[in-house]
Amino acid sequence: MTKIIPIMVSVLMIAAIGCNDSDDLPAGVNEYLIAVPLTTDLVSFKKEAVEVTDPVEINESGKIYAYKNYIFVNDMYRGFHVLDNTDPTAPKPIKFIKLEGNNDISIKNDRLYADSYGDLVIMDISDINNIGDIKRMENAIYQEFWCTVGFDVEWPQADAYDYAEVDAQRHAIVGWETKTVRMKEEDFAMRYGFGFLEGDAVANSDSASPETGQGGSLARFRIVGDYLYAVEWASINVFDITDLDTPKVLEEVYVNGTVETIFSQGELLFLGGTQGMYIYDISEPATPTFIADFEHGTACDPVVVDNDYAYVTLRGGNFCGTVESGLYVVDISNIQEPELAVIYPMDEPYGLGVKGNQLYICDGASGLRVFDKTNPPNIEPLNHFEGIVTYDVIPMENQLLMVGDGVLYQYEYLENDLRLISTLNLKKQ
Repeated sequence: MTKIIPIMVSVLMIAAIGCNDSDDLPAGVNEYLIAVPLTTDLVSFKKEAVEVTDPVEINESGKIYAYKNYIFVNDMYRGFHVLDNTDPTAPKPIKFIKLEGNNDISIKNDRLYADSYGDLVIMDISDINNIGDIKRMENAIYQEFWCTVGFDVEWPQADAYDYAEVDAQRHAIVGWETKTVRMKEEDFAMRYGFGFLEGDAVANSDSASPETGQGGSLARFRIVGDYLYAVEWASINVFDITDLDTPKVLEEVYVNGTVETIFSQGELLFLGGTQGMYIYDISEPATPTFIADFEHGTACDPVVVDNDYAYVTLRGGNFCGTVESGLYVVDISNIQEPELAVIYPMDEPYGLGVKGNQLYICDGASGLRVFDKTNPPNIEPLNHFEGIVTYDVIPMENQLLMVGDGVLYQYEYLENDLRLISTLNLKKQ
């Protein structure tokens, strides 16, 4: 499974047009500030991108994952924080696993699978205080087309970024140097375009079983039985993990749209994408087969499923799209013809989860919303926890986990309500 797909680096840099501040420059000639990457060997860089350390402050909280008595909190593109949650009223940070380029993890039988710059990384976490036997399967999820950039590398202010000497397959960017050049405006535009050297190597920019951990609706990894499904861009990457330490890379399955999240119910996969929800049959787990899709306007789109209904949050605005934010309840009783049942307005919804007759929605800066879904597709508001930022949620058997803005919240279930039992600020270590 080898392919080339453009992937985002830390930020998309758009070149500015330089200014002619010198009176002695010929007409039509300007001075431009050009940034040139400093590189190192990519293989060595990736080896150094993995390290287990004592707890550190979180930079930008991402998704959460629960396994046994542990909680893993993703730190966007930097790795993940490991918390001992033996006592949910007092969770304790115990480790930080530095894994650059990481967004997702999934765990089965003490084997942790994670993404890192398009590679699949496998760790033995049977002894959480002595993590060893770390393996890396290069390009198992995607083959890099962008240059790899370290998470702590600051981008300089420049009119253009010159990648002429960078080979994305051999080099990692670890810094920058800048130089001033004088060029005609038309030559600058032709050579650098939108800040990238034309022709070079870069382009534009459910409940788990006891042996398997549990992620939220924003997850891009999903373990079902002996198979790991990892979605990225427009495909499903399939891994046979019968041998937990040596996954087999199987044929990937392409999706007719951009995919963001994955959820499973029984022998079905539900993929959330920017254009719709896609349903796949995994009765033959090595070869997911397309069944149907539910299309909507362009928006960010996680999904969870409970019996005959799929609950899809659409978040519009910014890069997510122009669709008005809301909760879409989709009738999937006829799995081959999903139909929209009702739309409920939301402010900026992210992750969501279901337990029993309750539906939990992380509505960004508008807090956590709790609904009664006893009579779907109709839902009734039960509670609204305001004054907090919410991002990802996992309804566990005994408590609800939620993360937002570097803070982990845990709630206990009450009849038609929740009670906060602990708050842990990961920004203060």
